[in-house]
Amino acid sequence: MSRRTLAIVISTVLAVLVGAPPAVASSSTTVLKLPNGFQPEGIAIGERPYAYFGSRLDGDILRVGLVTGERRVITQGPGTPSLGLKIDKQERLFVAGGSGGNARVVDTHNGKVLKSYTLQTSPSFINDVVLTGDAAWFTDSTNPVLFKLPLGSRKGLPGKAVRVPITGDMVYATGNNANGIAETPDGKALIVVQSNTGRLFKVGYNGKSREIDLGGRDVLNGDGLWLRGNTLYVVQNRLNVITKIQLDKDATKGKVVSSTTDKAFDVPTTIAEYGKRFYLPNARFTTPATPDTTYTAVGIKIP
Repeated sequence: MSRRTLAIVISTVLAVLVGAPPAVASSSTTVLKLPNGFQPEGIAIGERPYAYFGSRLDGDILRVGLVTGERRVITQGPGTPSLGLKIDKQERLFVAGGSGGNARVVDTHNGKVLKSYTLQTSPSFINDVVLTGDAAWFTDSTNPVLFKLPLGSRKGLPGKAVRVPITGDMVYATGNNANGIAETPDGKALIVVQSNTGRLFKVGYNGKSREIDLGGRDVLNGDGLWLRGNTLYVVQNRLNVITKIQLDKDATKGKVVSSTTDKAFDVPTTIAEYGKRFYLPNARFTTPATPDTTYTAVGIKIP
């Protein structure tokens, strides 16, 4: 794949969503060009100015310099998707394997796969991952279960993940169920979005779920989640917005305070933060995927 330089695009847009507060347009937008045909979905950024993207086509992991725009595939995929991504302090990349039913851990320094895990042998969609103080947690959009992978040292990753069934308020239905995942502000539980219903749930580490009261609102097509303090950001992919929600201290209630869009959005999925910006890959689900289809990632000021 050829290397491309970083493109800076200034965009202004204002959109109004039916039943939602007016979306606020970002004043400046950074657009990172990704390889044609790559089909990005996941993104992770660590302490260094590099964004890592997973391909839902073949699972390749691409590193892009946020300053230089330099691109390099650090590891070839297993032929199945790489979706949700997170980086720990040891710069290990935890990868959700989508329809492959798997997960793996990659050393971002050399691209070496440190460990691979088979999470499901039946039809599944391992969609996203979050890192808590002691574990990586993976969602499955097909089956009502979370997978807990305890965090070890670089040479001490566990042999297998722990299966944690989801019980309580979250009931799986037809479509894409549990998707994005984050910690609660107090770190005592998890937050999971159910994409097909637009509902948010607080999920205990034992798997028991309770719906978060949004005052009658929803986040339909909710995908990636990002928590900053008591503020939760939800990427609503096909609506091309980031919805900002103020949570109470227990993450039992939330208030939708704003929605942000940008004309550079083209079905953004997941979200990562670096400096004073959010970065989101454009998955372009509504555009036919071909080897020549163009793809980008978008950086906007944090709303």
